[in-house]
Amino acid sequence: MLALLLAASLLRTVSLQGDTHHVQGIAVDEGRLYVTSVDRAARKGFLSLYDLQSGRLLRSVELQQGALFHPGGFDLDDSSLWITVAEYRPASRAVIQRRSKQNLDLLSSFEIPDHIGALALSPSSLTLVNWDARTFYTCSLDGKILLKRPNPNPTRYQDLKFRYGALVASGLWPKPHKGGAVEWLDPETLAPLQSVPFALTDRGTPFTNEGMDLRDGMLYLLPEDAPSRLFVFSLN
Repeated sequence: MLALLLAASLLRTVSLQGDTHHVQGIAVDEGRLYVTSVDRAARKGFLSLYDLQSGRLLRSVELQQGALFHPGGFDLDDSSLWITVAEYRPASRAVIQRRSKQNLDLLSSFEIPDHIGALALSPSSLTLVNWDARTFYTCSLDGKILLKRPNPNPTRYQDLKFRYGALVASGLWPKPHKGGAVEWLDPETLAPLQSVPFALTDRGTPFTNEGMDLRDGMLYLLPEDAPSRLFVFSLN
């Protein structure tokens, strides 16, 4: 089955304030932008809150738990952020942290026995992908793994979201291809139903390199490390 190809038009670009280190994931909510990032040299992970319109940094906290300091793509509900923080190597381990949207404080966490690079939150479960998204997991909200299956697609997903009843995933095409895509996946089969292909920014970074979110017909992409720029697209 071939995915329906969509198009996206760039509306604006927002420069983010401060050092975003190596960007990982994003989430957009009510005029706010949440960003996860990692400083590998310092072995620290960060969750930062920005004003969505201006890019002004409002707050930042550290996420690491011992050897686990690599945050990834994440998702949110009405009151919480659900964030993966892993060891910085494949086939390792991760914790899923649940943090307050208001003050970013840690509320709870549980461990997963693999490097988890991104997650998406549905009302009753979490969808997780490991390093380079070669494996998809479904787990309960208290950390029980319910399903494990291989990724049937070549795209190496970097960020996932459940939005408007759909699983939306952004990532990179395998080499030698450049660029990547945002894909709407069938939750049952993981087959792409719709796809928006993307090339490179004017810095030579794939637009789908890291953070992605979808809100009210707007697609948000944060592909670049510091100095980071948020790209806001409308879907056509």
